[in-house]
Amino acid sequence: MTTASAELWETDERTALRDLTRKFTVTHVVPNLAGWENDGEIPRELHRTAATLGLLGASTPESAGGSGGTALDMLTILEEIILSGGSSGLISALFSHGIATPHIVSSGNTDLIDRFARPALEGRMIGSLAITEPGGGSDVANIKTTARLDGGSYVVNGAKLYITSGTRADFVTTAVRTGDSGHAGISLIVIPTDAAGFTASRRLDKMGWLCSDTAELSFDNVRVPVANLIGDEGTGFAQIAQQFQGERLSLAFQAVATARRCLDLSIAWVRSRETFGRPLSSRQVVRHRIAELTTEITAAEEFCRSVAVRWVAGGGMLAETAMAKNNAVKVCDHTVYEAVQLFGGLGCMRESEVERHYRDARVLGIGGGTTEIMNEIISKLIGL
Repeated sequence: MTTASAELWETDERTALRDLTRKFTVTHVVPNLAGWENDGEIPRELHRTAATLGLLGASTPESAGGSGGTALDMLTILEEIILSGGSSGLISALFSHGIATPHIVSSGNTDLIDRFARPALEGRMIGSLAITEPGGGSDVANIKTTARLDGGSYVVNGAKLYITSGTRADFVTTAVRTGDSGHAGISLIVIPTDAAGFTASRRLDKMGWLCSDTAELSFDNVRVPVANLIGDEGTGFAQIAQQFQGERLSLAFQAVATARRCLDLSIAWVRSRETFGRPLSSRQVVRHRIAELTTEITAAEEFCRSVAVRWVAGGGMLAETAMAKNNAVKVCDHTVYEAVQLFGGLGCMRESEVERHYRDARVLGIGGGTTEIMNEIISKLIGL
């Protein structure tokens, strides 16, 4: 990079963090990823290995068991995992605590931090976030799962759908309705998965993210101590909205990194692949296609990094994070399509890395708020 913000991403510390992440990915992930996709999940040992290296808590305060870095450090890790041969599906499984624990940490509740956040950051527990329900996804204010106060406990009833790490989770940060209809009645509560009445009712088969287990959860009179409430009753919607920006930036960075990785693979391929006695790279239509992809990816990368820097510095950036996600997803979709096309028949084979990225990329425009929801946010914030 040669931009003015380069020094923020290429400090000695972040360069070392990239090197560490690359070694972790090449050593522990790449040789096993195909097997984990067949298994439908990653092993718990991988969480412990990543935690030992300090990768799981890179952006979490030291007071809560993290390394004390910023979101820029975590985004660097996620980006490098994909650039080194990992995948967004692997990230979804290994870093599901990244959407399950921030609400806990932000609450400052030391009891919840010690019981759930710290063990997750140490790789001893797996956390999951449960918001989406069978009747709706992005309409958070219309959540139906209820938590009725009964003495010193909440009694939870309802169901959640498409929950990442749901079959392996030790605890689920769950959006529930503790009050009247609308966003003011939403709360967040931590539900241990060994609680009576909790069931990960089925593992879901997906198009992509095959190594990331996804479940449907059911709650049948599940009793949860009042002490497991995150923040005050009725603050759940605001807590979810606050953390969504970080999740959307994460997905944007994963989209750009996926595009960059597929571009790199495609460049190597067109240089080596010969047709009719000439390398593909000798053909103008191929060179121009690569040039256009390079331009799109570089522009998306620069915008994502600019938004991330300003967001970490304290800007609201609600519209900008939505723009960054949508643009990154658009560029990624274009790139993975072209990569498969350039690889030809090999691009359709499971042995080809671009085939996996092609499948995995489709999730990025849905998770963390769909492209359409992002456009609604953008249109409202520009006054439409």
